[in-house]
Order: sequence, then structure tokens, then C-alpha cells
Amino acid sequence: MSHTAPPPDEIFENLRLELRRGCLTLAVLAQLKVEHYGYTLRKALADLGLAIDEGTLYPLLRRLETQGLLVSEWREEDKRNKRFYRLSPTGRQTLKQLLVEWQHLNQSIDRIL
Repeated sequence: MSHTAPPPDEIFENLRLELRRGCLTLAVLAQLKVEHYGYTLRKALADLGLAIDEGTLYPLLRRLETQGLLVSEWREEDKRNKRFYRLSPTGRQTLKQLLVEWQHLNQSIDRIL
């Protein structure tokens, strides 16, 4: 029984998505130090060079809220109901810890590379 490796493009894409997943979580938490609703959060991240599609962002926001890292509330703005997100106190503490971890990891990877 022979096993065929996936094509290199597929391997790269899977690894790229894996690498990106953790970075997106960190970026979303950092951006939510200031309150945003979904569209403004996506726009702010894209303006800073990190595009994220709705199909990735909204499940991530729900997961982070379920984990207690975000709080959200519905408010009317411009005659439309919008859900606003911001860090919870636990989210603030977790972000601080993740940033320290990120810096250590970055320094190590820089030295390795």
C-alpha cells in the first residue's frame, strides 16, 4: 500500500492557515482593546494589513466570547442593530500574557532563522 504525499501547494496552504490561525486570534484580541462591531473590526484589521473574511471572523468572535475573553452587546447605530465587542477583564489579562509569549516566540524564531 503506497502513500502519496499531497501536492506541495496543498501542504504549504495547510501550514500557512495553521500559522495564521493563532496570529488572527492575537490580532483580534489586541484590536478589541477598543470596542468594535464586526465590520469596523474587519476594516481596522485589513487597514493594518491583516485581511480576515466574515466566515472566519464571526466564529472566532463567538468562540472568544464563549471562552470569556470578550463581552458583547447589541446596540442600535445608524438605525441598525449592531453587535459591539470588547475585551473582558479576563480577555485583557489573557492578551497581556499572550503578548509576552508572542514576543518570546518571535525572538526565538528570529534567532533560529
